[in-house]
Amino acid sequence: MPNPDGSLHIKNWSPEDRPREKLLLKGKSALSDAELLAILLGSGTKTMSAVDLGKKVLHQAKNDLHQLARLTIKDLVKLKGIGEAKAIAIVAALELGRRRKELEQEEKPKIGGSIDAYELLKSDLLDIPHEEFWIILLNRANRVVKKYQISQGGVAGTVADPKIIFKVALEELASGIILAHNHPSGNLTASKADVDLTKKLAAGGRLLEIQVLDHLIIAGQKYFSFADEGLI
Repeated sequence: MPNPDGSLHIKNWSPEDRPREKLLLKGKSALSDAELLAILLGSGTKTMSAVDLGKKVLHQAKNDLHQLARLTIKDLVKLKGIGEAKAIAIVAALELGRRRKELEQEEKPKIGGSIDAYELLKSDLLDIPHEEFWIILLNRANRVVKKYQISQGGVAGTVADPKIIFKVALEELASGIILAHNHPSGNLTASKADVDLTKKLAAGGRLLEIQVLDHLIIAGQKYFSFADEGLI
C-alpha cells in the first residue's frame, strides 16, 4: 500500500532497491548516502520510508557529510522522525569513520610542510563548535611522535598554557613542535593574541632546544600557517 505521501513502504520495493538487500546484491559502493543512512536508522515513520528520512537528515546538513558530522544529538532529534536512538546511531557511525581515518597510516607520518600537519589534525578539529588547542610533537627526523590536546575552550577562544605545552614536549623528548587551534567561526585571520603566543612559545622553545616549527589556524576545510606566511 502506498504511504499517505505517495511513497511506497520499503518492504514493497524491489529487492535490489531496498538498502540492505541492495548492499548484499551490489556492494556498499552502490548505495547512496541516503540509503546508507537508512540502514543506520533501521526504520522510517508512518508517512516516510527510512530512505526518505535519510534524505531529510542529509537535507538538514545541506547534503554535506562534513556538515552532518557537526550535528549533535540535540540537533538531530529536532528533526521529525529522529529519536534519540536514531541520533546516537548516526553520531556513532560518523565517529567510527573519523577514528578509522586516524588509523589509516600505521607508520608515524613525516611532516614536510603545513599541509601534512593540517591533514594530521583536521579530523580532530573540523567538526567541533568550540575552540581546541593541539600540538604535534616531532623527533629530529620530523616524524610524528605524538599529537596532544592541550586545552578545550568556548566558541571564542581557549587557553594554551606554555608550561603544559613544554612539559608534554619534554616528557616525550620532542625535538620540534607544531602548534594548532581551530576557529569555529571560519575566520582564518590570526589575532594579536595568536601572534603574541606564537612568538612567546618560539622564544621559550629556543631556550629548551625544542623548535616551534609552525602554528596552524584551522577553519573548516582551510587553514592558515604561520610558517608559510613567514610569521615564525
